[in-house]
Amino acid sequence: MPKVIAFNCSPRVDGNTARMLNKVLDVIKKEGFETELINLGSKPLSGCTACNSCFKNKDKRCIINGDNINEYIDKMISSSAIIIGSPTYYADITPQAKALIDRVGFVSMANGGLFKRKLGAAVVTMRRAGGIHAFDSINHFFTIGEMIVVGSNYWNIGLGREKGEVEDDKEAMKTMKILGENISWLISKLYSRSER
Repeated sequence: MPKVIAFNCSPRVDGNTARMLNKVLDVIKKEGFETELINLGSKPLSGCTACNSCFKNKDKRCIINGDNINEYIDKMISSSAIIIGSPTYYADITPQAKALIDRVGFVSMANGGLFKRKLGAAVVTMRRAGGIHAFDSINHFFTIGEMIVVGSNYWNIGLGREKGEVEDDKEAMKTMKILGENISWLISKLYSRSER
């Protein structure tokens, strides 16, 4: 059965980014697909050290130990769609999101494009501004990995600072619902009934 995995790259496990991601995943679940939300939270996630070991070893692994990045790579490989969500920090993604993208991105490239033709969607929350740049940062990861970027009826961005405020952004919640519908529709078109 096709699976959709979402990464909440916010230090807040139940903050605005998680709420937007859950809105998308709820729609996908109702369509009968398996989903999983991974909260990176405040767990340490090392950045890429440009050691190039992934290019030497070509074993679908990052050589850096001590965090869950290799588990995340395995989950991404086994998923049909990957959603990455981040709040906006200084007009960009969080350090957790950047570390995830850099390390899994290099491992993917080193192994011939592990995520090629998988679906990808960015989800971003912001207090006031800077969200478009963060949205672009995530989408650049998808496009360089030859992934299929899924959109909605507007950019996948919601407004909110305090926990739960994004739920008052009715347009953002509608955008997440439509994003979930679009991901579900694409999965059903790209994967045969026998693979479900």
